[in-house]
Amino acid sequence: MRNNSITPQEIEIFLDKTLFNIEKPGRYTGGEYNQVIKEWPSTSVKTVLAFPDVYEIGFSNLGLNILYDQVNRVSDLLAERCFSVWDDMEMSMRNSNIPLFSLESKHPVFDFDVVGISLPYETLYTNTLNLLDLSGIPLYHKDRSDSDPLIVAGGHATFNPTPMSAFMDAFVIGDGEHIFLQILEIVKERLSRQKILEKLSCIEGIYIPALYDVQKFFSSSSNAAVPPIRKNIVTHLPPAPEKLLVPNIETTHNRIAVEVMRGCSHGCRFCQAGFITRPVRERPMQEILESLRTTLKLTGYDEISLLSLSISDYSAVQNLVFNISSEFKGINVNLSLPSLRVESFSEELMHAINQRKGNFTLAPESASELMRRSINKPISDENLLETASLIFQKGWTSLKLYFLIGLPGETLDDVFQIVDLCRRVKAVGKKLVGGRVRISLSINTFIPKCHTPFQWVLMDSIENITQKHKLLREELRNTGIILSFPSLESSLLEGWLSRGDENIADVIYSAWKKGAKFDAWQDRLDLDIWKAAFSKQGIDPYFYSHRERPLDENLPWDFIDTGVSKTYLREEYLKSKAGSLTSDCRNNCQVCGIQSSYDVLCRDLVGK
Repeated sequence: MRNNSITPQEIEIFLDKTLFNIEKPGRYTGGEYNQVIKEWPSTSVKTVLAFPDVYEIGFSNLGLNILYDQVNRVSDLLAERCFSVWDDMEMSMRNSNIPLFSLESKHPVFDFDVVGISLPYETLYTNTLNLLDLSGIPLYHKDRSDSDPLIVAGGHATFNPTPMSAFMDAFVIGDGEHIFLQILEIVKERLSRQKILEKLSCIEGIYIPALYDVQKFFSSSSNAAVPPIRKNIVTHLPPAPEKLLVPNIETTHNRIAVEVMRGCSHGCRFCQAGFITRPVRERPMQEILESLRTTLKLTGYDEISLLSLSISDYSAVQNLVFNISSEFKGINVNLSLPSLRVESFSEELMHAINQRKGNFTLAPESASELMRRSINKPISDENLLETASLIFQKGWTSLKLYFLIGLPGETLDDVFQIVDLCRRVKAVGKKLVGGRVRISLSINTFIPKCHTPFQWVLMDSIENITQKHKLLREELRNTGIILSFPSLESSLLEGWLSRGDENIADVIYSAWKKGAKFDAWQDRLDLDIWKAAFSKQGIDPYFYSHRERPLDENLPWDFIDTGVSKTYLREEYLKSKAGSLTSDCRNNCQVCGIQSSYDVLCRDLVGK
């Protein structure tokens, strides 16, 4: 569907007639407080930043907000936004031949020079195809011409770009802030599509599927002929957006979010984010405080969230929390901390936090000593119980705990220890705060992700996971402990897509054609559609998810260089089987490869 003659004025007329008859019209109106409106003719390059899920999910995406701010700081560049539309809106748009449009100016997406798509997780793939189709843009990059926008993807899911390589013109691998601006500067030169892609392919951190020979990379005797795509890293975190957008409707996160640290040094062997975002880089405390002062004045938000993979590892976290609590105490602003690591939690940190909220979150991940050593999570039951006791003593009444099941070598006894440990945590809470104590568990199924020490292992069998779900339900019944976990179907799909190769592209397309959309929504996921799509292509999806891979196998994502060497990942995998721990690399460099790859001392990036 492409109507090249459609104007923003005609789209506005369509909205005036349609919004009264659809669910949540605030998703499509734009006009939020602090949105950036620039004169369309006065900007050289125009980009639309797309998040392939509905407005209230994508609105708070950190990467999108950073790019929106960074691009619009440049006078002759323009960034607007678009999101996936819900079924009722899509039907109205297709019936009226209205393409997907930006929120700010209501220009059709195909009018922009660049479409930047955020892909933080794999279950957004079919939504991405639907977003492109609703925009009137050819789905496959081979079918696009000079008149089509450049389609660029970034995000954690792009560290295995092969499943979506047929659809994207370019992938930004790693930190995207500076690279995306470089892309726009090259587009500004108004070259042919082919010339633009050729120039982009020379930039470190950009993968151009049409120009990179993956098969030659694997067949060559050395990487000299076809070098890997090295991820991009920024040594200094970009300025935090100050004029944050204030949404029209309730979103998943209505708060100020400041990224205080990027990367993690603990090396939990299941955690993809911890490996692909190395090295650790911290934002200076005074920069954080100054950003908060400005943003609070410009938004009116009443909650601050400090974002990182492990906030309690920020080197000045106690002073930071104390300063925030002290400075903003009089204006009724709450401080929200994300999930905390038990091993880096401290009583001093608790003293610094003087706000009281209903929920506190910890991530022990496993309850057995054997599994903790396997995943490199050096905590004990006593650590967790002491931490829980301190939380309840300080006035919190609700505690949420994150656990993984399906880890390599896990038994039913390991899972039962989750039950036992959570009962003990509740007993501690009941002793200290009485009947007000609330314990909730989030149980996630382990999925072996690329670029981690567990990238070679297989997912736990369907039968085992089903049995473990049953055990948890039965043993926690009538305890008052709230239990939640994703569906088995959603875990399977994530495993198939995240561990796939280039053959998955036609499966994704086939599933989308059969109606797969909003796969990240458990009530919308139809696994039968996906099974039929795999069958149509003659592919067994369990080949990707439930097969242990030899250590010398060429993995589909090996041509992406994260800076952490495959040799190091292999050593960590073998250490996991031996139950051997690896210490925090900020205390003792483990020679993972990131320092030599980027010619930088990791410790020099902290606080700089």
